[in-house]
Amino acid sequence: MSMASSTSATGSSSELTITVEHNPSKSRLSELGINSWPKWGCPPGKYMLKFDAQETCYLLRGKVRVYPKGSSESIQFGAGDLVTIPKGLSCTWDVSVAVDKHYNFESSSTLTLSSK
Repeated sequence: MSMASSTSATGSSSELTITVEHNPSKSRLSELGINSWPKWGCPPGKYMLKFDAQETCYLLRGKVRVYPKGSSESIQFGAGDLVTIPKGLSCTWDVSVAVDKHYNFESSSTLTLSSK
């Protein structure tokens, strides 16, 4: 029975916030090494996504409205935006213009350092 109440803690995902940096400077992008990040794209449509690691992405093109699970709020971003999506967020991406982006997942390499 107590397990049922602990699952309601997933409702706290609404506290996970997506941050959007509009038109970051070229120096900021090169500092992050954006061009060496892998690329991902998708056509217009709706996508259910769950982020198991924090993702930072830079949209080369596209337009997206994201609806975090359990929240009535939505956030919109598009080409030229640097977006940080928190670990643990479940959301729906409503893509109105095909997306092409560079992305980078937060490294968990710090966890492997203790394995010596």
